[in-house]
This record gives sequence, structure tokens and C-alpha cells, in this order.
Amino acid sequence: MNTASTYFLANIPSPDRGVWQLGPLSLRAYALCIIAGIILAIWWGERRWVQRGGTKGTIVDIAVFAVPFGLVGGRLYHVITDNQLYFGEGKDPIRALYIWEGGLGIWGAIALGAVGAWIACRRKGIPLPAVADAIAPGIVVAQAIGRLGNYFNQELYGGPTDLPWGLEIYERVDPDTGLPDALNGVAVSDVPLAVVHPTFLYELLWNLGVALLVVWADRRFRLGHGRAFALYVAGYTAGRFWIELMRTDQANHILGLRVNVWTSLVVFVGAVAYLVFAKRRGPRERPETLATDPAGSDASGSPDSAGSSGSPDHSESSGSPDHSESSGSPDSDTSGRTTDPTDPTDSADTDRIDGGASGGSDDAGESRRDGERSDGAAPSADLGDASSSSSR
Repeated sequence: MNTASTYFLANIPSPDRGVWQLGPLSLRAYALCIIAGIILAIWWGERRWVQRGGTKGTIVDIAVFAVPFGLVGGRLYHVITDNQLYFGEGKDPIRALYIWEGGLGIWGAIALGAVGAWIACRRKGIPLPAVADAIAPGIVVAQAIGRLGNYFNQELYGGPTDLPWGLEIYERVDPDTGLPDALNGVAVSDVPLAVVHPTFLYELLWNLGVALLVVWADRRFRLGHGRAFALYVAGYTAGRFWIELMRTDQANHILGLRVNVWTSLVVFVGAVAYLVFAKRRGPRERPETLATDPAGSDASGSPDSAGSSGSPDHSESSGSPDHSESSGSPDSDTSGRTTDPTDPTDSADTDRIDGGASGGSDDAGESRRDGERSDGAAPSADLGDASSSSSR
């Protein structure tokens, strides 16, 4: 074993590349990490949403809006705050669109992603803060997975260190031209150019800790109305503040501090304030306010119709005795939903329907008997015909 390998044995080696060529296709580790994080966040968010009383499939539907909005927002924030990388003399502005090369600002991703989620929530008639609480730990774990992409790209690290977990940085070159190419190239030697603080690893571990904190606090205090999400934001920004101070990659500064340091500070204060004041909104949202009727919400596309189809008031009015007699079906309300005998609310509605259909008043009974004498048909036959028509 040579002297160099002995000296650097305790350090963390960097991957020799972050891109693999499969014919004409470039397989990028950074992109794979982002995709894996998104999938995990949706899967975990869906499970948490159902556990809180929401309808299965809701988070997936919301992700259709939130994910594209988030990717655009993350890229916009990066390009705006690091515009010198893409604009100016000798720069290629079109590279601002090369999202696969890295460069997503979490601040923009969360902000614009929230806009997409808000649009989806409005369409479904469900509260956005409740959705945010469900997806909070999944988002921060997704961020942790995304940091592995920085590891493969050999980017976003700190200053030199002699700590045993220092990150080795290798020289990478284009295998075809031999020219330096830190992003797309391949390492030419296992002797590092430098050993630095792996700030990507610090943030990865911090994010996992924040996820555990959010899950614990959510179970312990039954957080609602966006408070679990606020705790995630506060926890993440607290860590990002000190980790950002360690990074040595190029960044714009305001009053001597990196832009993201100021952003972390401002967002942290806002998150803590929301966490405190949102407590006044009372306990966690009731499960019945989170459930949606997929068929009703998709058909109308408006929160009003989705809310009315699933609201207790609407179900009671549709299950009134007068209305049930006109529809002629004791088992279904006007929306076509079969009542559930195990649901106390549906059972109460069924009792009212049965009471009306069986002639709860003397006048109703007289009316039916008159109808039998005039038409020569039994009431049960009329009910059977109406019920089969409703089933169709």
C-alpha cells in the first residue's frame, strides 16, 4: 500500500463519475436521486394522508400539479440567485434549461410547488395545510436523497479538513478530449486534489433528523393546520443556516453573507411564527373534512361541488323523507351513493328514509291505499322498478 492511499484511507472517496453512457442515453445520478426522492415523498405522503382520514389517491393527484410546479420553481430560484453562471460575456443562456446538470433551489421548489398543490386542493375541496402536514416528513427525506446527487456531482462541499470523514475531491476529465470536466467527466486518479468537509452529508443527516422530529411531534401533539409542515421548515432552515456558512462553492452575497444564509434566517423566523400562532386554530382537522368523493370532484372540478357531495348537511338533505319518497329508493340518496349500514350517519339517514317510505303519517298511508285502488298495482312493485332504474 503506497503512502498516499495509507494517508487518505479514513476519508470518504468521491465517485469516479456522476454520469453513465448507455448508448445515446446519459444516465445521471443526480436526476435518479431527484426522481427517487419524489417517489418516496409521494408514497409516504399518501400513507400519512390516509391515516389522517383522507381519501386514498389524493396525494398522487395533487403531485400531478405540485411536482412540475416545484421543479420549475426550484430551477427559477437557482437561475435567479446564480445568474452569473448562465448570463454574461462568454456564457450560454440556454444552459439555464439544463436541469439535469444540477441546480435546484429548494426555496423556489417549495414555494412554487405549494402553488401547484393549492390549485389541486382547491379543485378537490380539501385544506392545503392538512395536505402539507401529511407530506412534510416525506419532503425532507426527499431532500436528503437529493443530496446524494450532489455527492455524485462532486459539488456543494465545504473547506479543507483533516477530519477522518473528509471528502476526497478528484480531478475529472472528458474521456474523449482529455479536457477537465468536473460534471460529466471521469476521474483520472484516486489521489485527491483536496480533502474537504462533506457538507452534502451534513445536510443529508440533518434532514433525516428533522424527519424523525416531525414524525415524533406529529404523533405526540397531534399537529394540524400546517403546524407539522411549519416544524419541518423551521428544522430544515436551522440546519441549512450553519451548513450554508461552511460551503465554499460560488454564491452571491448580501452584506457579507451568502444569499441562502439570509433566506434561511428569514424563512426560519416565519416558520416559527406560524408554528406558534397556528396553535390558536385548535386541534387537528377532523377526518371528515379531509375525505373526498373522487367521482364527484373529478366530474365537477370545483371545490364547491366536491365539498357539497361529501358534506354532512348535503347527505342529510338528500336523505330527507320527502326526497326519498320522490326518488323511490330507500337504499340510495340522490347522488347515487349506497348507504353504509355500519356508518351511524348513513344508518340515521336510512331510518328516516324507511320511516317516510313505510308511511310514517296517516295521510301518506291513505294516499298509498288510494293509489293502489286506482292503479291496481302494489307499492312494492313501484319501489322495485325505481330501485333497479337507480342501479342502472
